[in-house]
Amino acid sequence: MARYSFRLPDIGEGIAEAEIVAWHVKIGERVEEDAQLADMMTDKATVEMESPVSGIVVELAGEVGDLIPIGSTLAVIETDAEGDVEAPPVDTAVEAQIEAETPGAEQVSEPKVTELTSSAAEPETAAKPSETPPVPAAPAVVTGHDAKVLASPAVRARAKDLGVDLGQVHSDGDRIRHADLDAFLRYSSGQGYHSPGASRARADEPVKVIGMRRKIAENMAASKRAIPHFTYVDEMDVTALEEMRADLNANRGQRPKLTMLPFLIVAICRTIPQFPMINARYDDDAGVVTRYGAVHLGMATQTHAGLMVPVIRDAQDKNVWQLASEIGRLAEAARTGKAKVDELSGSTLTITSLGPLGGIATTPVINRPEVAIIGPNKIVERPVFDGDDIRRAKLMNLSISCDHRVVDGWDAASYVQALKRLVETPVLLFAD
Repeated sequence: MARYSFRLPDIGEGIAEAEIVAWHVKIGERVEEDAQLADMMTDKATVEMESPVSGIVVELAGEVGDLIPIGSTLAVIETDAEGDVEAPPVDTAVEAQIEAETPGAEQVSEPKVTELTSSAAEPETAAKPSETPPVPAAPAVVTGHDAKVLASPAVRARAKDLGVDLGQVHSDGDRIRHADLDAFLRYSSGQGYHSPGASRARADEPVKVIGMRRKIAENMAASKRAIPHFTYVDEMDVTALEEMRADLNANRGQRPKLTMLPFLIVAICRTIPQFPMINARYDDDAGVVTRYGAVHLGMATQTHAGLMVPVIRDAQDKNVWQLASEIGRLAEAARTGKAKVDELSGSTLTITSLGPLGGIATTPVINRPEVAIIGPNKIVERPVFDGDDIRRAKLMNLSISCDHRVVDGWDAASYVQALKRLVETPVLLFAD
C-alpha cells in the first residue's frame, strides 16, 4: 500500500492560500480517480479539486472555512501502489496535468482543476446542450419527485443521506449539482427558506460564514470602514424613455429585449467625460486617484452563491442592443457559475439594481476601490403637475453613493442632474 499526498495546486491568480468551502469526501471513505475531493475558494473563484488517484482517504487538511496555503497537503489517499508518493506542486491554473512516477506503478496525473467562479458551476463532465448526457453505469434508484430530476448518483446519495427531496432543489443548469444542494441547505437552515405552512419556532442554529458569503462580508466591511460614504437621490420622469423602449422592443426582430438598464448605461457613459471623478479608483496607500478614460462597468448580480459583479468592458463603445446582449450573457454566466475570473474584476464604476424590488431609494455600498456606485430604483406611476394640468407619469428615483474623499456633494448632484437630462429627453441618448 502507498500513501499519495495531494498538495493544493497554484490556482494561477498569484494567491497564497484558498478557503475550503466544501468537502466531498470523509476520512475512511473510498474515492475514485477524478472524483471530487473539495471545493476551494480564492478571492474571485471557486475551484473544484479532483482526486488524481483511487484509494482510501486517510487524512484531510482541515474543516470547511479553513484557509489552506498553496503547496500544502490537502488530502492523503492510501492507494494500492507500493511506497509513498508526494504530489509535486502544480504551477498552472486550470486543468493542469502533471505526471508523477511511483516505483512499480503506472504514471499518475495531477488532478484536473475546473474554474467555477461561483459555487453553482457545472462540473467539467457536464454534457453540452446539443449532446445527450452520459448515462451512469449503475444509476441510483429514485422514487417520488427525485425521479423527475437529473442528478449524478453521488448527488442523489448525498441528498438521500441528508433527507433532501431533490424535487425541491433549484438549479440554473440542466441537472442538480453539489453546489445546488449546498445552496438549498444554506437557505433551508434559516437564511430564507421556509417549508409550506411552517409557523412553529425552531431551535437556533449557528451558520458558519464561509466561501462567497465571507468574501462579500469582508469586502463590504472594508468598504464601509475605509470609505466615507454619502448618498444622493433624485427623481426622474422616465415616461418618454419607457415609451421609446416599448417602441424599440416592438420592432426588435431577433435582437435581445431591452430593459431600462442599457439606456441608463448609455446615459452614464455619455455624461462621464464631463465628470471624470465619478469613473475612478482611489489607491489609499499611494494617495493617488486614477480617472479612467474607458468605462468598465461592474454590474451587481444576485446569484445563489451571493452577490457577484461581472464587468461590461468598454461600455462606452456599445449601443443599447449590444449592451442588452452583454448584460444577458454576463448575468447568465454569473448565475450558472461560468463567468471567468477576468470577467469579475477590473471595473471602474458599478451599477446595482433590484429591478421591480428596487424600493423608493437605496444607499448602495461602494465597490472598493472604486469611488462611486449608481443604484436605479423601481419605476412607479403617479400623477404629476404639468403646468396647470395633471398627467400620469412614470417616475424613478436614482441613487448614487460616492467616496467623499474624492467626490464632493456638488459634483455628485451635478452628475445626476446631467443623467436626468438625458433620461428625461431620451432622444439625446442617440444624438451626436
